[in-house]
Amino acid sequence: MKIALLTDGLSPFVVGGMQQHSASIAVELVKAGHKVDLFHFVHRGQDVLNLKEINSFYFDSNKGFNNVFCCFFPVSLKFPGHYIWNSIRYSRRIYNEMCRRKVDYDFIYSKGFTAWQLLIKRKKNTIKSKVGVNFHGYEMYQFAPNFKIKMQQIILRFFVKKIINETDFVFSYGGKINDLILSLGIDKKKILESPSAISLNWIKNINKISSNPNLKYLFVGRYERRKGIQEINNALLLLSKNHFNCEFHFVGSIPERKKIHSDKLKIIYHGLIIDEIQKKKLYDNCDVLLCPSYSEGMPNVVLEAMSRGLIIIATDVGAMNTLVSSDNGILIKDCKSSLIKDAIEKINLSEKKLILKMKYNSIKKIRENFSWPNVLNTLTTKIENIL
Repeated sequence: MKIALLTDGLSPFVVGGMQQHSASIAVELVKAGHKVDLFHFVHRGQDVLNLKEINSFYFDSNKGFNNVFCCFFPVSLKFPGHYIWNSIRYSRRIYNEMCRRKVDYDFIYSKGFTAWQLLIKRKKNTIKSKVGVNFHGYEMYQFAPNFKIKMQQIILRFFVKKIINETDFVFSYGGKINDLILSLGIDKKKILESPSAISLNWIKNINKISSNPNLKYLFVGRYERRKGIQEINNALLLLSKNHFNCEFHFVGSIPERKKIHSDKLKIIYHGLIIDEIQKKKLYDNCDVLLCPSYSEGMPNVVLEAMSRGLIIIATDVGAMNTLVSSDNGILIKDCKSSLIKDAIEKINLSEKKLILKMKYNSIKKIRENFSWPNVLNTLTTKIENIL
């Protein structure tokens, strides 16, 4: 197929779970033999790579993107809704470039607000390709942990609803996200369910699975209120009241004032880690991933952790229940410190045999259901059947 992939940035040039997903699906589409025109942005101060440079960055062979359009993401004064405004401006740049190219695509895969202008204008122009939009976890419709986030969600909802009503198809990771999309009045026939996935080179050899004598727990993510770091910190303070022989590792740009220090618990802050080899080493050094978010889609960090054989403690939000069950972790009902603490204690009291079995099951789930070749083959078959 000839596909236009409209992204909100690519990892590692733009950091984030959505950007990592965009980079993965872009590369895997090319590897599968599809002709891909890539549209993405970088921030001011970064290099804008041309077609040859970006192909050599992502591919070792002669394969590569068909065309690449890259621009700087628009900036403006900060005001309520400035992100939406700049996203609309970015979508106009993409639309103008697509009109200039005059390419007849089989399918347009759009991330977030990138197809905004295209959907508004396509009735008046020659771009007749089917469009599918991926808003990942639809976090703007999930629980808000504070007033500020609630206000941000209200602003986003109006524009999100407008886009998903105009598009031909809406992507969903499955799980509770399907129910959420249906609750917005979207026809079930418009939903293209496709989980996120991970590259085969991430999947660890099951024979190399082991566990530490004193279990090591890991958090990976941005310092963002919805990620539940504050609740993790409170859980650790509760655990510190007892003798608890475990280590807790944090990866991400966490402000110094938000870090906790304890004489009774070993807590290590690693800062932001982007290098893939370093990330794998850190996962391999730990046993349990903590992901008690208030809202999520299908987090890359959980896929990465499972592929390296980690047990998962997570809240039952988004598509998390398609990844985590009692076989390989614990799904907690809410992002509460007491529930996080109880889950950690339960894992910690488990026999070594059960720990190893749960770690094994994480890898097995990824290998069978969430590797990119399998997921992408199913997705493109669905799209081809629709077309």
